[in-house]
Amino acid sequence: MSGGFDFSAWAEARRARVEAALEAWVPADAAAGLGEAMRYAVLDGGKRLRPLLVLASAEALGANPEDDAALRAACAVELIHAYSLVHDDMPCMDNDVLRRGKPTVHVRYGEAGALLAGDALQALAFELLTPEASPGTPTQTPPEAVTPPRLAHAPATQARLCGLLARAAGHAGMAGGQAIDLASVGRTLDAATLRDMHRLKTGALLTASVLLGAAATGLASVTPAWQALSAFGEAVGLAFQIVDDVLDVTADAATLGKTAGKDAAANKPTFVTLLGLEGARAEAAQLHRHALDALSELQRACPQAQLSALAALADAMVRREY
Repeated sequence: MSGGFDFSAWAEARRARVEAALEAWVPADAAAGLGEAMRYAVLDGGKRLRPLLVLASAEALGANPEDDAALRAACAVELIHAYSLVHDDMPCMDNDVLRRGKPTVHVRYGEAGALLAGDALQALAFELLTPEASPGTPTQTPPEAVTPPRLAHAPATQARLCGLLARAAGHAGMAGGQAIDLASVGRTLDAATLRDMHRLKTGALLTASVLLGAAATGLASVTPAWQALSAFGEAVGLAFQIVDDVLDVTADAATLGKTAGKDAAANKPTFVTLLGLEGARAEAAQLHRHALDALSELQRACPQAQLSALAALADAMVRREY
């Protein structure tokens, strides 16, 4: 499915585009140092897997790599991810001091500064999805590395993208999963409950990333192609979390860029505590196969789809070492 595809070159080009857009769109001049804290939280770090999933999904369905709606969706989902990390790291949540190889935002800017930075990043995500622009006149002109939007995308598309992202981030998605996670400390969860928790906490935003790319192209949600992409997103989303649990046990902080062993220290239920190390790895491998099966279904539903980038991303997410 991805034979002959240069994933490294593809990913490097898309990351550069996303980085340039984030550099342009995350304001440096927000009041009272807020902009500095926001930029510290989101720039110069991270794998950018969620933006890459957005762009890979959009391009699989025929979008131009420079499509404005897909780029805005890619940046928006990264802002939501960044805000969630800022809040998750705070003392009232996971109380972590290291993220992406540097001090967490609350360590650098204080708890109030981190709280506001997270709030502002969340709001900015939806601002990016709803640009107010006349044809050919962007509200914010990104640098030369980012092609200015030709048209502000249609209000119906804006609303659909906002709805997908909001549902993935809210009580039925990431925030709900985090609430379950906090309530589960010190408890023994069965496999089904643990999977449900992580489908919300981690998987919902990864699935939404895939679907945001599809929605940016106008793909209807009632189509077999949409269902296949949803199944792909759910499989890689849960696999990603299982690999995270494995790495929390097997990797060190220097490799991870965040505190290693923190789940065990916090007495949190994980796939490793439930299934054992090899059992967790086997579960991730099975989900990887499910993801590739979903791409085969997508190819049947949409023969013209270009799936190399999505397949390569699934490989990278499951086989990663940090």
